[in-house]
Amino acid sequence: MRKAFLLAFLVAATPAGAQTAAVDAARAAGLVGERYDGYVGVAGPVSAAVRSQVATINIQRRSLYSRLAASKGVSPQDVGITAGCQLLARVGVGESYMWTDGSWRRRGATDSTVPNYCR
Repeated sequence: MRKAFLLAFLVAATPAGAQTAAVDAARAAGLVGERYDGYVGVAGPVSAAVRSQVATINIQRRSLYSRLAASKGVSPQDVGITAGCQLLARVGVGESYMWTDGSWRRRGATDSTVPNYCR
Protein backbone atom coordinates (compact mmCIF):
# COMPACT_ATOMS: atom_id res chain seq x y z
CA MET A 1 0.00 0.00 0.00
CA ARG A 2 1.39 3.37 -0.91
CA LYS A 3 1.89 5.48 2.21
CA ALA A 4 1.62 8.83 0.41
CA PHE A 5 -1.75 7.78 -0.99
CA LEU A 6 -2.95 6.78 2.45
CA LEU A 7 -1.97 10.10 4.02
CA ALA A 8 -3.61 12.07 1.21
CA PHE A 9 -6.73 9.93 1.61
CA LEU A 10 -6.71 10.40 5.38
CA VAL A 11 -6.34 14.18 5.19
CA ALA A 12 -8.96 14.55 2.45
CA ALA A 13 -11.49 12.30 4.17
CA THR A 14 -11.20 13.78 7.66
CA PRO A 15 -14.07 16.19 8.21
CA ALA A 16 -12.93 19.74 8.87
CA GLY A 17 -14.93 19.91 12.08
CA ALA A 18 -13.18 16.88 13.53
CA GLN A 19 -10.13 18.89 14.56
CA THR A 20 -11.32 21.57 16.95
CA ALA A 21 -9.60 24.51 18.57
CA ALA A 22 -9.75 22.70 21.92
CA VAL A 23 -8.03 19.61 20.50
CA ASP A 24 -5.48 21.81 18.73
CA ALA A 25 -4.72 23.60 22.01
CA ALA A 26 -4.42 20.31 23.90
CA ARG A 27 -2.13 18.98 21.16
CA ALA A 28 0.10 22.09 21.39
CA ALA A 29 0.23 21.69 25.18
CA GLY A 30 1.29 18.04 24.84
CA LEU A 31 -1.92 16.71 26.38
CA VAL A 32 -3.22 15.09 23.18
CA GLY A 33 -1.12 13.45 20.51
CA GLU A 34 -0.81 10.98 17.69
CA ARG A 35 -0.43 7.30 18.47
CA TYR A 36 1.68 4.81 16.52
CA ASP A 37 -1.49 2.93 15.53
CA GLY A 38 -3.05 5.82 13.61
CA TYR A 39 -5.33 7.09 16.32
CA VAL A 40 -5.29 10.17 18.53
CA GLY A 41 -4.65 9.65 22.23
CA VAL A 42 -4.91 11.56 25.48
CA ALA A 43 -1.49 11.99 27.07
CA GLY A 44 -2.46 14.15 30.04
CA PRO A 45 -5.38 15.69 31.92
CA VAL A 46 -7.96 17.16 29.54
CA SER A 47 -11.58 18.23 29.79
CA ALA A 48 -14.47 15.91 29.10
CA ALA A 49 -15.18 17.93 25.93
CA VAL A 50 -11.67 17.30 24.59
CA ARG A 51 -11.96 13.57 25.43
CA SER A 52 -15.24 13.47 23.54
CA GLN A 53 -13.71 15.23 20.53
CA VAL A 54 -10.75 12.82 20.54
CA ALA A 55 -13.21 9.91 20.60
CA THR A 56 -15.10 11.42 17.65
CA ILE A 57 -11.87 11.80 15.66
CA ASN A 58 -10.99 8.17 16.39
CA ILE A 59 -14.42 6.92 15.36
CA GLN A 60 -14.02 8.76 12.05
CA ARG A 61 -10.52 7.37 11.57
CA ARG A 62 -11.66 3.82 12.41
CA SER A 63 -14.42 4.09 9.82
CA LEU A 64 -11.98 5.42 7.25
CA TYR A 65 -9.42 2.69 7.99
CA SER A 66 -12.12 0.01 7.71
CA ARG A 67 -13.33 1.29 4.35
CA LEU A 68 -9.82 1.58 2.96
CA ALA A 69 -8.84 -1.84 4.32
CA ALA A 70 -11.85 -3.45 2.66
CA SER A 71 -10.97 -1.87 -0.68
CA LYS A 72 -7.30 -2.96 -0.43
CA GLY A 73 -7.84 -6.43 1.04
CA VAL A 74 -5.88 -5.74 4.22
CA SER A 75 -6.83 -5.38 7.88
CA PRO A 76 -7.99 -2.08 9.37
CA GLN A 77 -5.13 -2.44 11.89
CA ASP A 78 -2.61 -2.55 9.02
CA VAL A 79 -4.12 0.60 7.56
CA GLY A 80 -4.00 2.29 10.98
CA ILE A 81 -0.35 1.37 11.49
CA THR A 82 0.50 2.69 8.02
CA ALA A 83 -1.39 5.90 8.72
CA GLY A 84 0.37 6.12 12.08
CA CYS A 85 3.75 6.15 10.32
CA GLN A 86 2.67 9.14 8.27
CA LEU A 87 0.96 10.95 11.13
CA LEU A 88 3.91 10.49 13.51
CA ALA A 89 6.18 12.07 10.90
CA ARG A 90 4.07 15.23 11.19
CA VAL A 91 4.32 15.58 14.99
CA GLY A 92 5.70 19.01 15.81
CA VAL A 93 8.44 19.90 18.27
CA GLY A 94 6.96 19.97 21.77
CA GLU A 95 3.98 17.82 20.83
CA SER A 96 3.29 14.45 22.43
CA TYR A 97 3.13 11.13 20.65
CA MET A 98 2.70 7.50 21.68
CA TRP A 99 5.59 5.21 20.84
CA THR A 100 5.18 1.57 19.89
CA ASP A 101 5.75 0.42 23.48
CA GLY A 102 2.71 2.44 24.63
CA SER A 103 4.73 5.18 26.32
CA TRP A 104 4.05 8.85 25.70
CA ARG A 105 6.93 11.05 24.64
CA ARG A 106 7.36 14.72 23.75
CA ARG A 107 9.20 15.52 20.59
CA GLY A 108 12.43 17.42 20.97
CA ALA A 109 14.11 19.37 18.19
CA THR A 110 16.31 16.45 17.15
CA ASP A 111 14.00 13.52 18.00
CA SER A 112 12.69 11.15 15.37
CA THR A 113 9.03 10.36 15.93
CA VAL A 114 8.91 7.65 13.27
CA PRO A 115 9.49 4.00 14.26
CA ASN A 116 12.09 2.03 12.31
CA TYR A 117 9.44 -0.16 10.68
CA CYS A 118 8.07 2.93 8.93
CA ARG A 119 11.27 3.66 7.06
